[in-house]
Amino acid sequence: MEIRIKSGGVVLIKKLISNPTGSLPPPHAGCPRRGPGLLPILTCLALLVVLFSGAKTKAQDQPTIQKDSVQVTAFTLSSYKKDFKVFSWVPRLNLRVNGPIASGSQIYAEFTAPGGVTWKFDCKTEETGAGHWWQVEDCGGRDALGEDKGITYTGPVNFTIKMRNELMGGDATLFTGKFKVAKVHSNETGPDYVNHFVYYVDQDWNLPIGYMFLLPDDVYEWKKPALNFAFWARTELNGPFEPHLFHGGKEVGKMMYEGEEVGKPSCGTNEIEDNPTHITEPHGQFIWTRMRCNFPNIKAWNKTGEENKTMFGPLYLLSENAGDYEIKILYKGHLVRSIKFAVDAEGKLVDNGIGTANKIGNTRIIVPVQVLGDSDGQWDRNAWKTDAFYGNPLTGFTAP
Repeated sequence: MEIRIKSGGVVLIKKLISNPTGSLPPPHAGCPRRGPGLLPILTCLALLVVLFSGAKTKAQDQPTIQKDSVQVTAFTLSSYKKDFKVFSWVPRLNLRVNGPIASGSQIYAEFTAPGGVTWKFDCKTEETGAGHWWQVEDCGGRDALGEDKGITYTGPVNFTIKMRNELMGGDATLFTGKFKVAKVHSNETGPDYVNHFVYYVDQDWNLPIGYMFLLPDDVYEWKKPALNFAFWARTELNGPFEPHLFHGGKEVGKMMYEGEEVGKPSCGTNEIEDNPTHITEPHGQFIWTRMRCNFPNIKAWNKTGEENKTMFGPLYLLSENAGDYEIKILYKGHLVRSIKFAVDAEGKLVDNGIGTANKIGNTRIIVPVQVLGDSDGQWDRNAWKTDAFYGNPLTGFTAP
């Protein structure tokens, strides 16, 4: 897998190899185990080529969308039909497409709203090999559609993400969904700003859906992978979230040095932030953020051949502590989230099958998140039932 991380205008690329033989047939499939002469061997080799090629084609011949990467937002415009006393909006889109993306392919989106309103726009597309993915960032919006395409409508909107290829022919639908647009008044006051509404897409369906996954160590890579998870909150990234991991009723993965904790868990990585384009009052009320959290002192296993020691004590290994776990998250001293998952005897996360069954498009494990307290303000606790993944709710999933 190829990870593209945008940093300061530069795209950093890191390649990962993930289960390269998982879909291949066994080495002897369809071949005689013994026999005289060269012909059986050549026949066997030819058959293997066909089998291996067929397996690869079946798994990698079509592009797919990583559903948890699709993010639709409303870009608020500072005018409506050249009237600067009224704000309007146009759609904006982010997503990730799994390869292969063939030469000549073009990703594009179509949005339709009541009253015959339509938007259609292309997204930057590059040829991408199988086993890698392409990130589409900030497609649509004012730059692509212009100020004159804005509307003031609020309510449900339908959209489709497609891919065409005029070199090879064909036009395929990759994703179909719907979302709800709402509005709130800006922080401006005075008679000229009565109709200055900031538009946003309601993302409450995200809150009870979390993701568990392992990531390779910076040095030892998959010989000593780290435990990570991601969750959503209605706030900005800089919120003081504190994750704690429990196993058998006790907190694990703690290290102390001279009375202070070292390797403290954190939620400091911003995966997605759905932020209105204009400031609202109160600030931060309509921001949805997906944060990635990690536990530096906890590893899935240690296959480095080295001792499991640090200058502050041994690392906690999931492979030596199979069973049920719970993540508890504090925010400003209050318990705001609870996430439960399980680990097998090898240190692997137990897959509940929800991500695979719903064709999410990556290897992350979807887990229910219990939302506690009132730090997220008032939110729709039933949105996940109908609105999850933009009108594609999860089968087999139940929020706590």
